[in-house]
Amino acid sequence: MNEIIVHQTIADFYSHVGLPIEQDIDFTIHYLPDIHQQFPYKSPIFRAEYFSFVFMKEGSGHYLTDNHRFSVGNHTIYFTNPGHIKAFEIDTLQDAYIITLTEAFLRENVHPDIFEEFPFLLAETVPPKQLSEEEFRETESIYQQISHHFQTDSLYKNRILGNLFVVLLLKIKERCWQLYNPLEEGDRNSQIVKTFKKLLAKQFTGILEKPQESTLLQVQDLAHEMNLHPNYLSQVIKSKTGQSVHHWINKRTLATAKSLLRNTTLSSKEISYSLGFSEATHFSRFFKKQAGMTPTAYKKSLQLTHS
Repeated sequence: MNEIIVHQTIADFYSHVGLPIEQDIDFTIHYLPDIHQQFPYKSPIFRAEYFSFVFMKEGSGHYLTDNHRFSVGNHTIYFTNPGHIKAFEIDTLQDAYIITLTEAFLRENVHPDIFEEFPFLLAETVPPKQLSEEEFRETESIYQQISHHFQTDSLYKNRILGNLFVVLLLKIKERCWQLYNPLEEGDRNSQIVKTFKKLLAKQFTGILEKPQESTLLQVQDLAHEMNLHPNYLSQVIKSKTGQSVHHWINKRTLATAKSLLRNTTLSSKEISYSLGFSEATHFSRFFKKQAGMTPTAYKKSLQLTHS
């Protein structure tokens, strides 16, 4: 299997496939026929660290995200978000735009709590939405205004783009994602949640099988393994499970600590170092906060139960 390339920006992606384009790092809009002129076109498989919004007025093709393959045609819109394995195929193309932007741009220029205001941005299975001609024409006027202002040198350029993008997101929410519930998707088919829980289990299974001095598990460690930005991973996990990454780490840490106290002869100090605590007192405080008693009291309660 070929190595999957991670692209931080759309310019990075197009440079990789031999179609260099210029772009601002945090926000860009491009008229796709200016980029792709030979068809059919099939992209390599890649992972992108930015959001993409595609507005296909006239054209046809497919896009793939993780294990899903979707068809696109006239008057369709779709978006992809960071962290997923993806690819796309263009069969025909007469009129289409692509907007790419980062989470940083969304937070700074659209809404500081962007995923609470627009939770559908965290949807992992994103089928294209086909709009009526009237609906698409209304959407078209917005992204064409975005394209116009993107070309200007205004001091307020990012604020203008941000405000226009709010309108675009509200229209997308109204037309396509009004009833989206991230908790439901998290229960059913969130690939990020599944991968996160699998990595978490692997990490702590390793501690149980071979306790040794380690470092405390952090959000950024799991995000690095998943090729995701730590902030984005935190938002996805919170949105789709109702609990923070720290909650899940603490839950696993406590369960592993109890197992080691119950099934090994390791001292509390040795267990604390195996779990990544720099001091045994830090581990004791953590355990008491989570379990309502100290590690020593917990071990004594086990002895009383079995006596």
